Amino acid sequence: MKIFVRERVKATDGDKRPRFRVVGVAGGDLTLKVKRIRKCELKQLAEHTGAEIIYLKRDGKGSEGKRNN
Repeated sequence: MKIFVRERVKATDGDKRPRFRVVGVAGGDLTLKVKRIRKCELKQLAEHTGAEIIYLKRDGKGSEGKRNN
């Protein structure tokens, strides 16, 4: 089983908010009820389910998701 996550844009180190966003889950029978998750919670989920965490990379520009008006 694999859990795909990416780092949120507005979340930085030291914030008291979840830093990662779940993008998808492949394989297994895991249902996540959250969109944003903390790293420690993510590690616990992976440990108990035997899942591998895949951290997706960002392009650093933020240009792919913007609308052209």
